[in-house]
Amino acid sequence: MSNRLEPGRHTPREEIFRRIEGLKEAMASSGIDFSLIMQNVDLFYFTGSVQKGVLLVRQDEEPLFFVERNLERARAESPLQIVPIRTEKEIGLLLNDKGTFKGRGGMELDVVPVTLFERIKKITGSENFTDISGAVKALRMVKSTFEVDQIRNSGAICDRILARAKDVVEEGMREIDIEAELVAEGRRFGHQGILRMRGFNQEMMPLYVVAGESGTIPSSADVPVSGLGVSPAMAQGSSTETVRKGIPVIIDCGGGYNGYITDETRSFVVGEPDDLFKKPFETAREIVEDTHEFAKAGVDTTEVFSRAHIRAKKAGLEEHFMGHGPTRVKFVGHGLGLEINELPVFTARHHTILREGMVFAFEPKFVFPGKGVVGIEVDFIVRKDGVERVTQTPIDLVKL
Repeated sequence: MSNRLEPGRHTPREEIFRRIEGLKEAMASSGIDFSLIMQNVDLFYFTGSVQKGVLLVRQDEEPLFFVERNLERARAESPLQIVPIRTEKEIGLLLNDKGTFKGRGGMELDVVPVTLFERIKKITGSENFTDISGAVKALRMVKSTFEVDQIRNSGAICDRILARAKDVVEEGMREIDIEAELVAEGRRFGHQGILRMRGFNQEMMPLYVVAGESGTIPSSADVPVSGLGVSPAMAQGSSTETVRKGIPVIIDCGGGYNGYITDETRSFVVGEPDDLFKKPFETAREIVEDTHEFAKAGVDTTEVFSRAHIRAKKAGLEEHFMGHGPTRVKFVGHGLGLEINELPVFTARHHTILREGMVFAFEPKFVFPGKGVVGIEVDFIVRKDGVERVTQTPIDLVKL
């Protein structure tokens, strides 16, 4: 099979084996003898491929990637030893007599369905499984140079989309029509088309456009601004509400390149913004600028959250910060990587010390029920002496 991917898209061999060694170390510290990795994102992280299969990792053996389909693509994409199978049952038939599944096993129990879990127990003949997902998420939290390069390319797609938005947003346009134009722009420049989000029933679109009241309507999604959407079947995202003078238009753009996600939000307005939104926007800008100056390796995420919350409170905007009423979210930032809701998370109680190589989105937003929303979201790479912007797009309120 010929390599049709652009240069640099395949995950380097040394990167894959470094990650697997990290997993083995985590397994050893938790007394886990073998792990089975099955979720698409984690498979991609540890194998370089999302072809249907199961990755087996044992402490003192080479990893085996059992692939059901597509074998050709898996061999082209992954540097690991590929073992062809027709069904998952063959894993047990091939390995059970070798004592492979003796001891304690690890699986991604935060995402593996119960029926699959029960099937794997029968296949392996083992009842002794524990959750390995915490260790996997911790490993993925700190990005390598290769990963940061992918994130930068993802951010460049956001820059393209947000630059195009200035020529698209007009008074009277529907949110969904703006979205259509901007999604097309992203795809033209290599956007992968979807964003991945960890967790049961967690769904996320690549782009959200909200203009006015639609942005104030909460949903089941754990986000400060979800949008009304066009159907109860997907109760979030852009709607048919139209752009009005003076009311901010929020464009929440998720970039996606080679699996890696960025998440940036900018505010646009036709004419001058209504007075209601001026102070909140300036407060959001101050929060972002303060985070840019304060955050660095060695800082606790709760400190970053606290500084943002204090600024919102001093501005008299606390009840509108990150939502309104009982639907306010408890975070103001979140990690980014192969999924949009990675670690670390910035709340009042989740203590994580920032480390060089972490990547996070910081999103101070203000919601005014029945009227509209305004805010900013910026992605940062943690460095030893500070944080570095992922994108180049200014954080100004764009007046059209």
